[in-house]
Amino acid sequence: MPRTTSPLASTSLDHYEVWFLTGSQHLYGPETLAQVADQSRAIAEQLGAAPDVPVRVVWKPVLTDSDAIRRTALEANADDSVIGLIAWMHTFSPAKMWISGLDALQKPLLHFHTQANVELPWAEIDFDFMNLNQAAHGDREFGYIQTRLGVARTTVVGHVSDPAVTARVGTWMRAAAGWAATRSLKLARFGDNMRFVAVTEGDKTEAELRFGVQVNTWGVNDLADAVAAASESDIDALVAEYEELYDVVPELRAGGERHSSLRDGAAIELGLRSFLEAGGFGAFTTSFEDLGALKQLPGLAVQRLMADGYGFGAEGDWKTAILVRAANVMGTGLPGGASLMEDYTYDLTPGDERILGAHMLEVSPALTSARPTLEVHPLGIGGKDDPVRLVFTADPGPGVVVALSDMRDRFRLVANVVEVVEPTAPLPKLPVGRAVWKPEPDFRTSATAWLEAGAAHHTVMSTAVGLEAFEDYARMAETELVVIDDATELRAFTNELRWNAAYYRLARGI
Repeated sequence: MPRTTSPLASTSLDHYEVWFLTGSQHLYGPETLAQVADQSRAIAEQLGAAPDVPVRVVWKPVLTDSDAIRRTALEANADDSVIGLIAWMHTFSPAKMWISGLDALQKPLLHFHTQANVELPWAEIDFDFMNLNQAAHGDREFGYIQTRLGVARTTVVGHVSDPAVTARVGTWMRAAAGWAATRSLKLARFGDNMRFVAVTEGDKTEAELRFGVQVNTWGVNDLADAVAAASESDIDALVAEYEELYDVVPELRAGGERHSSLRDGAAIELGLRSFLEAGGFGAFTTSFEDLGALKQLPGLAVQRLMADGYGFGAEGDWKTAILVRAANVMGTGLPGGASLMEDYTYDLTPGDERILGAHMLEVSPALTSARPTLEVHPLGIGGKDDPVRLVFTADPGPGVVVALSDMRDRFRLVANVVEVVEPTAPLPKLPVGRAVWKPEPDFRTSATAWLEAGAAHHTVMSTAVGLEAFEDYARMAETELVVIDDATELRAFTNELRWNAAYYRLARGI
C-alpha cells in the first residue's frame, strides 16, 4: 500500500521510558541501603509489569547525595526517550540534597508516595524496620522541597499492588507521552486563519516557548504540487483500501458517475501525507478560504490522518491541532480516539438537553467502532468541487472536550467532562462525522461556564483518555486549566477565573 506513517506522527509509546528514582542516605549503613535497593527495584518491576502502565519503567540505582541526583536529572534531560521521572523516598532522604537536581530537571515528575509493605508486621517491628521503612515522613520531606521550589509534579499515593494506583501512574505516563510529543512537534499551516475570527488566533512564539511546538506556514499551492505528483498506481491502491475499509456509495465506486471525486480525494491524501512526512510534521491546519489549486476541501484525507495520529485544526486553528496531536498520543492503545470537534447546535428539550457536534467534514473516524460510509456531497463554502468524506456517528460513552485559548498573558485550557450519547433520532440529511453529547454537570451550567471562560468553539474531543490526563498535561506545561464537571458551580467557577487571572499574572513576574 502507498501509506506509511511518519515517525513524528506515530503514536507508539514503545520508544519511551520513565526512570524510577529512589532517595535515601548513608546514615543507616550499607546493609540498609542494600535492602532499599532490593525493595525499590521490586517496586519498579511490579509497577512496570502492571497492565495499565503503558511505558517501560527503568530502575535507577539508589540516590544518596546531591551530585548523583543532579547528574541523574541532567542525564534525563538529555535523553529524548525519557519522558519523565518517578521519585520515591524509601527512607529519609534529606531534601536539601534534591535542590540542585530538581532545579535542573526539565522532564515531568511524579512523586510516588508508597512503601514496600502493605500491612505492618506488628509483632516484628523494631528500629531496624523503622529505619528502613520511613517513606511516611521521608516523602513529606520531599514534598516540602518540591513545593518550596515550585516544582510542577503529580503526586500519587498508595501501594503498587493497588490497581487504582497503577492506573493513575499509567495516566500520568500517557500525559507525559503527550507532552513529549508536543515538545517535539512541527506543525504546518496551509494558509492562514479564517478571516475575522478571533479565537483561532494566538501567539505562535509564546506557543513554542510554552509547549515546544514549532508553528509555521506553507503556501497551499506547495501542497497542491504534492497532490499533483501522486501517481495513478498509488491512487489505485488507496482507492482499493477505501473500498476495503468503508461502505463506499455506488456513485464513488469504479464505473460510478462520481468516481473521479474519490480519486481526487485519494490524491489529496497521498499528497498531504507525503508533504507532512517529508517535513517531519505531526500536525497541520487547512482553511476553506485558501485552497489554491486543490480540487476539493480536504475532508477524507484529514479524517484519516487524524485517525493515524496526526493533529489537525480547521480554518487555520493551530492551537486545536496541538491538542488533537497530544490527545492522540495520550490515547495510544486505548479504545476510543481523539478528533477535532465543534459545538454546532443544541437540542434544548428541557431536562434532556444535548449538544450536536460536527464540522464541515473533518471529524476523525477514531471516534467510532462502526464501519463508516464514504460519501460525496456538496459543500456550500470554499468554491470547489464536492468533497468526499466519511460519515458516521461517534460511539456512546464517557469523553472530554478540551479547548485552548490565548488569553493575552497566558494560554488557558478549558475542559468539560461529557457523556457521548446516541442521537435522539436518525440524521439522514447530515452527511458528516458527528457526535452527540450531554455535558456535565448540566447544559446550562456547562455552557455558561464555557462562555465565561472564553473557551474556543473548536475543541479536541477525546473518548480514549479523560480529564485526569489533561490535568497532568496542563501541570507539565505549567498552563492554566479550568474544569467543568459534575462538581462545577457557577459562582465558584467565575471566582476561580478571577483568582487565576491574578495568580498567573503574578507568577509570570514583571
